[in-house]
Amino acid sequence: MHLNTLAPAIGSKTSRRRLGRGIGSGLGKTGGRGHKGQKARAGGTVKPGFEGGQMPLHRRLPKFGFKSRKSYLQQEVATSTLCKLNADVIDIYVLKSEHILRKSTKYVKVMLSGEVSRSFTLKGISASKGAIAAIVAAGGKVEE
Repeated sequence: MHLNTLAPAIGSKTSRRRLGRGIGSGLGKTGGRGHKGQKARAGGTVKPGFEGGQMPLHRRLPKFGFKSRKSYLQQEVATSTLCKLNADVIDIYVLKSEHILRKSTKYVKVMLSGEVSRSFTLKGISASKGAIAAIVAAGGKVEE
């Protein structure tokens, strides 16, 4: 077998249909386009989704779904989670290194959840009023 002897299997390649070449071809006269109408004309095409003037399906259906990109950048952390950490000064880098936050997180807010059993310093992280009160009551500090 050589490359110059290769040929497609018999019947796998059919010749192109020649439209408008007489009634004997089966596609003479109108050439398979039917009679009149937009699709019978030269260059006559209908844009995708067009339904003849009826309100198209993609405009009839209700709109749904929007997720703010900002929601991916912010996270909440509970005070009970912070108590489990060994660090005395807790900032966003410590939380990321302990895998409490996603890498993409830019804004963190500490929320009061559970008891604050030890003292620590929050640095550069916002906190709720209740969380600030609990951290200060335990002997810690909040530096924003």
